[in-house]
Amino acid sequence: MLFALCVSADAQQEKKLARIGYLGNRSSSDAPWINEFRAGLSEFGYVEGQNITVEYRYWEGKLERLPELAAELVRLNCDVLLTGGVEATEAAKNATKTIPIVMAFSGADPVRRGIISSLAQPGGNITGLASINADLTGKRLELLKEVVPTLSRVAMLSSPTSPAGPTGFKETQAVARSLAITIQSFEVKTADEIEAVFKTATKQRAGALMVQPGGFVGFHGKKIVELTEKYHLPAVYPSITFVDAGALMIYAEDLIAHFRRAAWYVDKILKGTKPANLPAEQPKKFYLVINLNAAKRIDLSIPPHVLARADRVIR
Repeated sequence: MLFALCVSADAQQEKKLARIGYLGNRSSSDAPWINEFRAGLSEFGYVEGQNITVEYRYWEGKLERLPELAAELVRLNCDVLLTGGVEATEAAKNATKTIPIVMAFSGADPVRRGIISSLAQPGGNITGLASINADLTGKRLELLKEVVPTLSRVAMLSSPTSPAGPTGFKETQAVARSLAITIQSFEVKTADEIEAVFKTATKQRAGALMVQPGGFVGFHGKKIVELTEKYHLPAVYPSITFVDAGALMIYAEDLIAHFRRAAWYVDKILKGTKPANLPAEQPKKFYLVINLNAAKRIDLSIPPHVLARADRVIR
């Protein structure tokens, strides 16, 4: 009888090991965010490998991989799914209507995309951190104009999976008209098409580049940054993932804070709160990062008043 009770107790203890499934773009760029998520979890008493386990899956810029990766996490009977970006969130939503999903960052307005019903009352099985990336495109264009006052043409690079898409383009056009700037929109579907965009944009006399958010362009960030330098184009980027690639200028949401806050959502859900009862939150802080080394490589001088506003200056 004692042996049977011990076996029963062990089985119950194993069941208490909560399982979290993470669906993101790529391990290297997600590393600082995941570390912040782990730090957030530790504040609530969770330690990976002790009382929780995390299954990591990365789609690596290949949209066709997402359905199977999301389905795989569902088959593993995860207690919560954590997603990074709109592509991953939509794949998780399509894979399950019952497992709670926490958006570490939605990548796009989740209400406009139909991911949740509203910020205050998400409904369904999804909640977390909402993005307003599309609304930031106008600010990025203004930054380019401040850095290059004579700017009259800007190439905008996106992909079919870019969450800002039509919303971001509309927002940018409104600001562009006020700044007397013409926007040239380019969409790329494969890595081989990226340099062709730069060749066309420079032939059409684009004076700068604005990169739209999205998993595909994020995955090929290093190549895009290298090409901006090759073609001497000032550029502004939508995510801190471009920092390590040597990007000139980044204006973006604080994704580190997003992932730490996501731990709070996961804790609430593991303790029994339904996602529908946890209001989604919008970002409260944005980062401006300027890389003076990148500016030097394309013979660009950053005005002092722009540098003064930067949260981080790389020298």
